[in-house]
Order: sequence, then structure tokens, then C-alpha cells
Amino acid sequence: MDRPPKVPQSVLVVVHTSALDVLLLERTDAPGFWQSVTGAKDTPEEPWEQTAVREVAEETGIDARAVGCALIDWGLENVYAIYPRWRHRYASGVTHNTERVFGLCVPPGTAVRLAPREHTAYLWLPWREAADRCFSPSNAEAILWLPRYLRRG
Repeated sequence: MDRPPKVPQSVLVVVHTSALDVLLLERTDAPGFWQSVTGAKDTPEEPWEQTAVREVAEETGIDARAVGCALIDWGLENVYAIYPRWRHRYASGVTHNTERVFGLCVPPGTAVRLAPREHTAYLWLPWREAADRCFSPSNAEAILWLPRYLRRG
């Protein structure tokens, strides 16, 4: 059975500690592509926060609502062209995605359990190194914004 087309609305969740160590994940379908948690809404009506909580749990095993965790909607949206290699996942003619940015502060030492179909490895890196490692310009930019968003909280 074919999968329904992906909704061209997704979340980017920068998972980090208060010391600004950032979690990066290596994609299974693109070795060497490191990123934060990302994922599309299941339906256009799914609330952004629900998508963020679900994607973090699916990709890392982290419960974004657990004691000691703080999920913050940064109120930022990026609109970007979907990479041609992944356009087949969307309805015909869809070329752009809207991405809502969140930060998730977790306690140091938070365990990570990867979804093996999505990611092969993970690292915790200081924020500047994490930004340099990301393949996605919007992901790198979000990580570079991290210290400013922590000061707001």
C-alpha cells in the first residue's frame, strides 16, 4: 500500500542542554547528513507543538513533556525548497515546505534511543560545532540562535 503524501509543514526541534550542548542525528537515507529532530505534521490540522512532541519521541525516545524538559516554540518559520531527492514524498507539484522551529532543553545525560529507520548515529556537540556540522542551512541558523532564545526564557 502506498503512503499518503507528506504534509509540507514540518517542525525543527533543536534539542539541547542548558550548557548549550546540542543533539545531532545522522540520517539513515543520507550518510553524513547531520541534523536536529525534524518531521512533518501527520495532518495539516495537527498542532505544531503536538508534531514537535511526537517527532522528538519517535526519533530520539525523549519525552518532551517529562519533568526537567522544556519545549519552547520559538515562533519562527522557515519556508524552503524541498530537496529534489525527497520531493517524491510529497503530492505532485509541491516544491516548498514550511518549517516551525522549537527548542527543547533537556537535562544533561538524557538518554537517546534512535529510530533505526531514520537515524544511524547521534552526537552531543557544543552549539557552534553543532551548527557547523548541520547540512541544512535553516538548521544551522536555528542552532546559532540558541543562546538568544535561552536568554529570553
